[in-house]
Amino acid sequence: MEWTRDSYLLVDDQARVDVDAVHAFLTTSYWAEGVPREVVERSVQGSLCFSLFLGDEQVGFVRAITDSATFAYLCDVYVLPAHRGRGLARWMIASLAEHPRLRSLRRWLLATRDAHGLYEKLGFTPLSAPERFMERLNRDGYRPRS
Repeated sequence: MEWTRDSYLLVDDQARVDVDAVHAFLTTSYWAEGVPREVVERSVQGSLCFSLFLGDEQVGFVRAITDSATFAYLCDVYVLPAHRGRGLARWMIASLAEHPRLRSLRRWLLATRDAHGLYEKLGFTPLSAPERFMERLNRDGYRPRS
């Protein structure tokens, strides 16, 4: 599928993801600092990805890890600094949430350090029952340096 807004093009075609561009951004982000390229490549292969383009340049990205039936985890949301302030991240996330594979999901999760306001505008709230959620970290697996 494709969507346009002003001169921007948003696509859900996994084959069009510029893995080098996504890796270049993520490796400097707080949530994936130093992520190896092969990890980014595998994460793209296992997710529903949306890429934002201006001409031939990928300027934004978002992906959902999902079973396409009940649950999705929203992650790796970014818009390059030169393109921020135009509502593009909000547009990408809203478009992703309305994708036919995802629009009827029961639960979405995400983690953020600094974009709570953006996500609240899209219907995200703090966990209603945080005591029910747990995590398991693998000391030997890839982990961001944050």
